[in-house]
Amino acid sequence: MLKNKQIKSDKTDKYYSMLKAAGAVFARQGFYKATISQIAARAGVADGTIYLYFKNKDDILYQFIKFKTRTVFEKMRQAVEKSDNAEKMLKNLIACHLKEFQNDRDMAVIFQSEIRYRRDIESHIKDISKMYFEFLTDIIEQGQVKGFIRQDLFIGLVKRFILGAVEGVINTWVNAEEKYDLVSMADPLVDLYMNGIKNK
Repeated sequence: MLKNKQIKSDKTDKYYSMLKAAGAVFARQGFYKATISQIAARAGVADGTIYLYFKNKDDILYQFIKFKTRTVFEKMRQAVEKSDNAEKMLKNLIACHLKEFQNDRDMAVIFQSEIRYRRDIESHIKDISKMYFEFLTDIIEQGQVKGFIRQDLFIGLVKRFILGAVEGVINTWVNAEEKYDLVSMADPLVDLYMNGIKNK
């Protein structure tokens, strides 16, 4: 029984090790230039071992996205649940989003430069956006109920405005020659969302 558990644990460790290696290779080489051999070498396994866990290179990318999405969204959910105030919930969501991408630059590079242009995983990208929009819908509606957020907003537009701004900030950070604290952008972003640019 113990032997079976050890084998299962080893398989899990090896799987995630290969996903991490793939993320590093995809981020540095680009998906199309990356090879299975490069991923295997970085993970410290034989080329054939990759095919025990993944169908092909496209499947590796899909599994990488799926795993990262599940992990990040669980952390976002926990961050949002820490407050019942709409502004704080939004700030926690944005800060968590930026923190996770700052802590995993390979993931940030892949999400910003690779997956958004791939039609073969377009449905998964739509699912990611849908989950994010659900977070935002709950926050906005709760803020409206408590009178903290305007009632006359077109929620669909607000959600796209928020997500687009966050993605723009991450993209700028990924491509910046000098690195800076990405998470420090959370408060200014939320202030912009809540107060706009008009001089009151």
